[in-house]
Amino acid sequence: MNASHPPSPAAAPGHVVTRQWKPNVTVAAIIEQAGQFLLVEETTDRGNRFNQPAGHLEEGETILAAAIRETLEETAYDFTPEALVGIYHWQHPGNGVTYLRFAFCGQLGSHHAERSLDEGIVRTVWKTEAEIAAQAALMRSPQVLLCVQDYLAGKRYSLDILQHLGQAL
Repeated sequence: MNASHPPSPAAAPGHVVTRQWKPNVTVAAIIEQAGQFLLVEETTDRGNRFNQPAGHLEEGETILAAAIRETLEETAYDFTPEALVGIYHWQHPGNGVTYLRFAFCGQLGSHHAERSLDEGIVRTVWKTEAEIAAQAALMRSPQVLLCVQDYLAGKRYSLDILQHLGQAL
């Protein structure tokens, strides 16, 4: 059941506008090589922060395709998801936005050095779990460290758990 929200500033006088609450569906790639994890440094409203290659699911896109696309756009690397590490539900304390994150681990592929990184991405970096934990205040969200810890704990779920029905009724 959706709760009513205060009238929208655009609402006509005497009319209450309700909005349907929906989480932001995001994907993230957990990529480890020799004990280090691939992160991106990105500009945010809180200054530069670190995150896994991650982003929003786009209309008409599968969750796996989103993880592959976001990794390429943010790092210029191909990514092949091999397992689901976890699904994370988090509400941003500053703005109240709710995120539902699907985190995947897999193999890093070819690097496309000629490709420019997404707007807002400063650079890619490799950090250990200890470095990520020590720099927790510089992470985009607590999901960054939690995803790494879950990966290191061996959490893996078959990609078969994801079923894309498209526009089936």
